[in-house]
Amino acid sequence: MTGMVYLIGAGPGDVKLITVKGRECIEKADVIVYDYLADAHLLEWARPDAELIYAGKQCKDHTMHQWEINELLVQKGKEGKIVAVVKRRWLLGKLVYHLNSYQA
Repeated sequence: MTGMVYLIGAGPGDVKLITVKGRECIEKADVIVYDYLADAHLLEWARPDAELIYAGKQCKDHTMHQWEINELLVQKGKEGKIVAVVKRRWLLGKLVYHLNSYQA
């Protein structure tokens, strides 16, 4: 059973600026991992049975370390889950770091 991890940029803050594909991924996800910058209204599109995981990081206040987030996403994908990672912005370096983790 192969899952899928979608990396979704939630736009510059206005929920109406997310792509149609991003919304579709949120709507079908079994698991949604989000940070503090993602607009809370995006989670309204989640299925009622979706697992919502807050993985926000602010300064030194981390709910999860980056390596823990990466392991979680790989684990959920290996369980056959559809995972939506919703972040307000993706920095190129961070995106490459995530992609390298998922190739495991």
